[in-house]
Amino acid sequence: MSVELAGGVEQRLSDSPYVERVYLAGSAAGTVAGRMRSVANSNWELVVWRDRGETHVSVRGPETGPTVLELGPSTGETLGIIFRHGAFLAPMPVSALVDTAVSSAHTTSRSFVLQGEEWEIPAYDNAEVFADRLVRAGLLVRDPLVTDVLRGETTTLVTPRSVQRRVAAATGLTQGAIRQIERARQAVLLLQQGIPAIEVVQRTGYHDQPHLARSMTRFIGRTASQLQHADGEEMLSLLYKTEVEVRP
Repeated sequence: MSVELAGGVEQRLSDSPYVERVYLAGSAAGTVAGRMRSVANSNWELVVWRDRGETHVSVRGPETGPTVLELGPSTGETLGIIFRHGAFLAPMPVSALVDTAVSSAHTTSRSFVLQGEEWEIPAYDNAEVFADRLVRAGLLVRDPLVTDVLRGETTTLVTPRSVQRRVAAATGLTQGAIRQIERARQAVLLLQQGIPAIEVVQRTGYHDQPHLARSMTRFIGRTASQLQHADGEEMLSLLYKTEVEVRP
């Protein structure tokens, strides 16, 4: 089911074990603000954007801190496929993608090159079909243990050190970093609903309000007060709740 969000962004959940969700932003979904604050996130994604007649495709890794992007006037649109924790491109280590992006060497309005092969550019409604093609080609793989561990499930089949290695290999981040980022993002969602900071602290497992404040500064770049009194000139990047267990 699609959900319309403020700022000209439409998103939908996915039932694929590889895809977290899909979003569409820009002229096709409505107007956007003059700038965007890209907040920390622990998922990687494939992004397709069209601007002034040109098509661009890139794979963006997890972001460990906020950045501000000037959007400027544009008649284009952006499609994003956010992949689940535990799913990754086998030939492209996620650790090398953290806080960066890799653009396709060649794109047209209909296709792009990924790992030396030409692929049809996906659309909002067929992202899962595109992911399945990557899986069949052996490019997109998944470590279900990583998904289970981040949900808070315990395992006795592998050692804690092996779990740490597999989480880092599949996500590019440690378990602790993922939980810190996801907790901050969940706190933002609650603050935007007008929930008092002290209640947000209790719901998300922060020690106290100063702990929440430090987390907001580090991962979001906004205070709790600023988040509850939104600036119409600036939009936040897409926020959503994942299955990651964030409580201590």
